[in-house]
Amino acid sequence: MIIVCIRTFILYVVVLFALRIMEKSELSKMSTFQMVVLFMIAELASIPIDDPSASLISGAVAIFTLLFLQVLLSYISIKNEKFKNFINGRPSIIIDKGMINVKEMKRLRITVNDLFEQLRIGNCPSISDVEYAVMESNGELSIIAKTDQEKLPLVLISDGIVYEDNLEKSNTDYNTLLCMLETKGIQRPEDVFVAFYDGKSIFHVYPVPRAKQMFSSEIN
Repeated sequence: MIIVCIRTFILYVVVLFALRIMEKSELSKMSTFQMVVLFMIAELASIPIDDPSASLISGAVAIFTLLFLQVLLSYISIKNEKFKNFINGRPSIIIDKGMINVKEMKRLRITVNDLFEQLRIGNCPSISDVEYAVMESNGELSIIAKTDQEKLPLVLISDGIVYEDNLEKSNTDYNTLLCMLETKGIQRPEDVFVAFYDGKSIFHVYPVPRAKQMFSSEIN
């Protein structure tokens, strides 16, 4: 009995440490891939507890291997939009400028009752009150009520990565983007933390923190 308690305590600390390393940014999204990782960690932790003959070290190594893969894939997702969409999926517009996207609802297997339920939860019981409704990659429905905004905000650059699809949606070519950055005193996309068009098609730029820019320059 004492051995089981000790093994349980050790594995509890290991799992707690692993979840702490994943941090809130990982746990708040809860994509399908992340849920699988969490379930596997829980299963791996239970095996040495249920079976005293199972190696405690092997269980801990397996948990940290999953943790390493999760952190690695999360880092790659930040740097590669296509890989991120493959792992986590991409947001889908369910309501666009007050119009229901029936094709997208069928693809996501969302019924009209499901949609109305989510709208009620979002304090927009009527579709006529909704400008945009977006099914996020984590399965949550983001609702943007009708206001004076003209378009759905579009991210053009995130952490130095240019979003080609959003450039096309905003009718902005790459050279025009560079010119807009130059007017803000920025010479290259790599120096941009985030750049986007807001709902009124106004361009906003937030540069990478200076300390990170200096660090990148030293590496180059």
